[in-house]
Amino acid sequence: MTHRFVQDGDRTTAGRSERAVHRDAAAGRRDLASRARDEFAQARDDAAALLDGELGELPGSSRAARVRVWAAADRARAADDREQAAIDREHAALDRAHAQAELERAQLDGLTGAYRRPMGELELAKEIARARRSDGRLVLAFVDVDSLKERNDQQGHAAGDALLQSVVTAIRSNLRSYDPIVRFGGDEFVCGLSHTDLDGARRRFDDIRDALREADETGSRSVGLAALGPSDSLQDLTERGDAALYMAKQEKSARVAAA
Repeated sequence: MTHRFVQDGDRTTAGRSERAVHRDAAAGRRDLASRARDEFAQARDDAAALLDGELGELPGSSRAARVRVWAAADRARAADDREQAAIDREHAALDRAHAQAELERAQLDGLTGAYRRPMGELELAKEIARARRSDGRLVLAFVDVDSLKERNDQQGHAAGDALLQSVVTAIRSNLRSYDPIVRFGGDEFVCGLSHTDLDGARRRFDDIRDALREADETGSRSVGLAALGPSDSLQDLTERGDAALYMAKQEKSARVAAA
Protein backbone atom coordinates (compact mmCIF):
# COMPACT_ATOMS: atom_id res chain seq x y z
CA MET A 1 0.00 0.00 0.00
CA THR A 2 2.72 2.47 0.97
CA HIS A 3 4.66 1.65 -2.21
CA ARG A 4 1.60 2.51 -4.30
CA PHE A 5 1.18 5.83 -2.50
CA VAL A 6 4.85 6.64 -3.14
CA GLN A 7 4.41 5.84 -6.83
CA ASP A 8 1.28 8.00 -6.99
CA GLY A 9 3.17 10.85 -5.33
CA ASP A 10 6.04 10.48 -7.75
CA ARG A 11 3.66 10.60 -10.71
CA THR A 12 2.00 13.71 -9.29
CA THR A 13 5.36 15.38 -8.81
CA ALA A 14 6.46 14.50 -12.35
CA GLY A 15 3.18 15.78 -13.78
CA ARG A 16 3.47 19.10 -11.97
CA SER A 17 7.06 19.53 -13.06
CA GLU A 18 6.11 18.79 -16.67
CA ARG A 19 3.26 21.32 -16.54
CA ALA A 20 5.66 23.89 -15.10
CA VAL A 21 8.06 23.34 -18.01
CA HIS A 22 5.22 23.77 -20.53
CA ARG A 23 4.00 26.94 -18.83
CA ASP A 24 7.50 28.41 -18.79
CA ALA A 25 7.88 27.61 -22.51
CA ALA A 26 4.53 29.29 -23.19
CA ALA A 27 5.70 32.36 -21.28
CA GLY A 28 8.81 32.47 -23.47
CA ARG A 29 6.69 32.33 -26.63
CA ARG A 30 4.46 35.12 -25.35
CA ASP A 31 7.53 37.25 -24.59
CA LEU A 32 8.78 36.74 -28.15
CA ALA A 33 5.36 37.66 -29.51
CA SER A 34 5.19 40.81 -27.42
CA ARG A 35 8.64 41.93 -28.59
CA ALA A 36 7.66 41.30 -32.19
CA ARG A 37 4.47 43.35 -31.75
CA ASP A 38 6.48 46.18 -30.18
CA GLU A 39 8.82 46.13 -33.17
CA PHE A 40 5.87 46.19 -35.59
CA ALA A 41 4.36 49.08 -33.65
CA GLN A 42 7.61 51.03 -33.88
CA ALA A 43 7.81 50.34 -37.62
CA ARG A 44 4.24 51.61 -38.09
CA ASP A 45 5.04 54.73 -36.07
CA ASP A 46 8.10 55.32 -38.22
CA ALA A 47 6.00 54.89 -41.35
CA ALA A 48 3.44 57.37 -40.01
CA ALA A 49 6.23 59.85 -39.29
CA LEU A 50 7.49 59.53 -42.87
CA LEU A 51 4.00 60.15 -44.21
CA ASP A 52 3.69 63.17 -41.96
CA GLY A 53 6.92 64.41 -43.47
CA GLU A 54 5.39 64.15 -46.92
CA LEU A 55 2.54 66.37 -45.83
CA GLY A 56 4.94 69.25 -45.38
CA GLU A 57 5.95 68.98 -49.03
CA LEU A 58 2.44 68.59 -50.48
CA PRO A 59 -0.02 71.35 -51.26
CA GLY A 60 -3.57 71.07 -49.96
CA SER A 61 -4.76 68.37 -52.36
CA SER A 62 -6.40 64.97 -52.47
CA ARG A 63 -2.90 63.44 -52.26
CA ALA A 64 -2.33 65.22 -48.93
CA ALA A 65 -5.68 63.96 -47.64
CA ARG A 66 -4.79 60.37 -48.57
CA VAL A 67 -1.42 60.68 -46.84
CA ARG A 68 -3.15 61.91 -43.71
CA VAL A 69 -5.50 58.89 -43.80
CA TRP A 70 -2.56 56.49 -44.27
CA ALA A 71 -0.62 58.08 -41.41
CA ALA A 72 -3.64 57.89 -39.09
CA ALA A 73 -4.20 54.24 -40.02
CA ASP A 74 -0.55 53.42 -39.29
CA ARG A 75 -0.78 55.09 -35.90
CA ALA A 76 -4.00 53.21 -35.10
CA ARG A 77 -2.41 49.87 -36.04
CA ALA A 78 0.68 50.76 -33.99
CA ALA A 79 -1.53 51.46 -30.97
CA ASP A 80 -3.29 48.10 -31.47
CA ASP A 81 0.06 46.32 -31.70
CA ARG A 82 1.27 47.93 -28.49
CA GLU A 83 -1.96 47.03 -26.70
CA GLN A 84 -1.66 43.41 -27.82
CA ALA A 85 2.02 43.37 -26.81
CA ALA A 86 1.02 44.52 -23.32
CA ILE A 87 -1.57 41.72 -23.16
CA ASP A 88 1.06 39.20 -24.27
CA ARG A 89 3.44 40.38 -21.54
CA GLU A 90 0.68 40.12 -18.93
CA HIS A 91 -0.13 36.56 -20.05
CA ALA A 92 3.56 35.68 -20.01
CA ALA A 93 3.84 36.92 -16.42
CA LEU A 94 0.81 34.80 -15.44
CA ASP A 95 2.29 31.75 -17.18
CA ARG A 96 5.52 32.20 -15.24
CA ALA A 97 3.66 32.64 -11.95
CA HIS A 98 1.69 29.44 -12.63
CA ALA A 99 4.89 27.63 -13.59
CA GLN A 100 6.56 28.70 -10.33
CA ALA A 101 3.51 27.59 -8.34
CA GLU A 102 3.53 24.19 -10.09
CA LEU A 103 7.23 23.72 -9.31
CA GLU A 104 6.66 24.63 -5.66
CA ARG A 105 3.73 22.24 -5.36
CA ALA A 106 5.82 19.51 -6.95
CA GLN A 107 8.30 19.87 -4.09
CA LEU A 108 5.71 19.77 -1.30
CA ASP A 109 4.14 16.76 0.38
CA GLY A 110 0.56 16.67 -0.85
CA LEU A 111 -0.89 15.64 2.52
CA THR A 112 0.86 17.93 4.98
CA GLY A 113 2.35 20.73 2.89
CA ALA A 114 5.81 20.05 4.31
CA TYR A 115 8.76 19.85 1.95
CA ARG A 116 9.41 16.52 0.30
CA ARG A 117 12.75 15.14 1.42
CA PRO A 118 14.99 16.05 -1.58
CA MET A 119 13.97 19.72 -1.65
CA GLY A 120 13.72 19.79 2.15
CA GLU A 121 17.32 18.71 2.55
CA LEU A 122 18.38 21.53 0.21
CA GLU A 123 16.42 24.02 2.32
CA LEU A 124 17.96 22.70 5.54
CA ALA A 125 21.44 22.97 4.00
CA LYS A 126 20.66 26.58 3.06
CA GLU A 127 19.64 27.30 6.67
CA ILE A 128 22.91 25.83 7.92
CA ALA A 129 24.90 28.00 5.51
CA ARG A 130 22.84 31.05 6.50
CA ALA A 131 23.42 30.34 10.21
CA ARG A 132 27.17 30.15 9.66
CA ARG A 133 27.08 33.57 7.98
CA SER A 134 25.19 35.11 10.91
CA ASP A 135 25.21 34.11 14.59
CA GLY A 136 25.98 30.41 14.03
CA ARG A 137 22.91 29.28 15.96
CA LEU A 138 20.62 26.61 14.54
CA VAL A 139 18.81 23.64 16.04
CA LEU A 140 17.62 20.66 14.02
CA ALA A 141 14.52 18.96 15.40
CA PHE A 142 13.82 15.35 14.46
CA VAL A 143 10.11 14.73 15.11
CA ASP A 144 8.27 11.41 15.26
CA VAL A 145 4.46 11.17 15.27
CA ASP A 146 3.70 8.75 18.08
CA SER A 147 1.44 5.76 17.41
CA LEU A 148 0.63 6.62 13.80
CA LYS A 149 0.51 2.94 12.87
CA GLU A 150 -1.89 2.20 15.71
CA ARG A 151 -4.11 5.11 14.65
CA ASN A 152 -4.15 3.82 11.07
CA ASP A 153 -4.89 0.25 12.20
CA GLN A 154 -7.61 1.13 14.69
CA GLN A 155 -9.33 4.10 13.04
CA GLY A 156 -8.29 3.94 9.41
CA HIS A 157 -5.84 5.85 7.24
CA ALA A 158 -8.05 8.93 7.11
CA ALA A 159 -7.62 9.29 10.89
CA GLY A 160 -3.88 8.76 10.54
CA ASP A 161 -3.71 11.41 7.82
CA ALA A 162 -5.61 13.82 10.06
CA LEU A 163 -3.07 13.21 12.85
CA LEU A 164 -0.16 13.96 10.50
CA GLN A 165 -1.85 17.17 9.40
CA SER A 166 -2.51 18.19 13.00
CA VAL A 167 1.16 17.65 13.89
CA VAL A 168 2.42 19.76 10.98
CA THR A 169 -0.15 22.47 11.68
CA ALA A 170 0.97 22.62 15.32
CA ILE A 171 4.62 22.80 14.26
CA ARG A 172 4.02 25.46 11.63
CA SER A 173 1.96 27.65 13.96
CA ASN A 174 4.85 27.78 16.45
CA LEU A 175 7.79 28.20 14.07
CA ARG A 176 8.70 31.15 11.90
CA SER A 177 7.53 31.21 8.30
CA TYR A 178 11.06 30.63 7.00
CA ASP A 179 11.87 27.66 9.27
CA PRO A 180 11.78 24.61 6.95
CA ILE A 181 9.60 21.62 7.82
CA VAL A 182 10.54 18.44 5.95
CA ARG A 183 8.72 15.13 5.75
CA PHE A 184 11.55 12.61 6.10
CA GLY A 185 9.44 9.47 6.23
CA GLY A 186 5.90 8.27 6.80
CA ASP A 187 5.72 9.50 10.40
CA GLU A 188 8.96 11.49 10.69
CA PHE A 189 9.60 15.19 10.14
CA VAL A 190 12.73 17.29 10.41
CA CYS A 191 12.65 21.02 11.16
CA GLY A 192 15.36 23.66 11.11
CA LEU A 193 15.12 26.39 13.78
CA SER A 194 17.56 29.21 13.14
CA HIS A 195 18.74 31.92 15.58
CA THR A 196 17.96 29.80 18.63
CA ASP A 197 19.61 27.37 21.04
CA LEU A 198 18.50 24.08 22.60
CA ASP A 199 16.58 25.77 25.42
CA GLY A 200 14.72 27.98 22.96
CA ALA A 201 13.92 25.00 20.75
CA ARG A 202 12.62 23.00 23.73
CA ARG A 203 10.27 25.85 24.63
CA ARG A 204 9.01 25.95 21.05
CA PHE A 205 8.27 22.24 21.07
CA ASP A 206 6.57 22.47 24.45
CA ASP A 207 4.22 24.97 22.79
CA ILE A 208 3.83 22.60 19.84
CA ARG A 209 2.93 19.76 22.22
CA ASP A 210 0.23 21.92 23.84
CA ALA A 211 -1.13 23.05 20.46
CA LEU A 212 -1.32 19.45 19.27
CA ARG A 213 -3.20 18.37 22.38
CA GLU A 214 -5.78 21.09 21.76
CA ALA A 215 -6.25 19.93 18.15
CA ASP A 216 -6.11 16.18 18.84
CA GLU A 217 -6.50 14.97 22.42
CA THR A 218 -4.79 11.63 21.77
CA GLY A 219 -2.18 12.95 19.38
CA SER A 220 1.41 13.23 20.54
CA ARG A 221 4.89 13.61 19.16
CA SER A 222 8.42 12.82 20.27
CA VAL A 223 11.31 15.08 19.36
CA GLY A 224 15.10 14.89 19.36
CA LEU A 225 17.12 18.10 19.18
CA ALA A 226 20.63 18.74 17.88
CA ALA A 227 22.40 22.11 17.96
CA LEU A 228 24.67 23.12 15.08
CA GLY A 229 28.38 22.73 15.86
CA PRO A 230 31.29 24.45 14.09
CA SER A 231 32.03 21.52 11.76
CA ASP A 232 28.59 19.89 11.54
CA SER A 233 27.14 18.84 8.21
CA LEU A 234 23.43 18.27 7.66
CA GLN A 235 24.07 14.54 7.96
CA ASP A 236 25.84 15.07 11.31
CA LEU A 237 22.91 17.08 12.64
CA THR A 238 20.36 14.59 11.32
CA GLU A 239 22.14 11.64 12.90
CA ARG A 240 22.41 13.38 16.27
CA GLY A 241 18.79 14.47 16.09
CA ASP A 242 17.74 10.91 15.27
CA ALA A 243 19.77 9.57 18.21
CA ALA A 244 18.22 12.18 20.52
CA LEU A 245 14.77 11.20 19.24
CA TYR A 246 15.47 7.55 20.04
CA MET A 247 16.46 8.49 23.59
CA ALA A 248 13.34 10.64 23.99
CA LYS A 249 11.09 7.78 22.88
CA GLN A 250 12.84 5.37 25.25
CA GLU A 251 12.32 7.77 28.15
CA LYS A 252 8.66 8.23 27.20
CA SER A 253 8.14 4.47 27.07
CA ALA A 254 9.77 4.07 30.48
CA ARG A 255 7.47 6.72 31.97
CA VAL A 256 4.38 5.04 30.51
CA ALA A 257 5.51 1.64 31.85
CA ALA A 258 6.13 3.08 35.32
CA ALA A 259 2.76 4.87 35.47
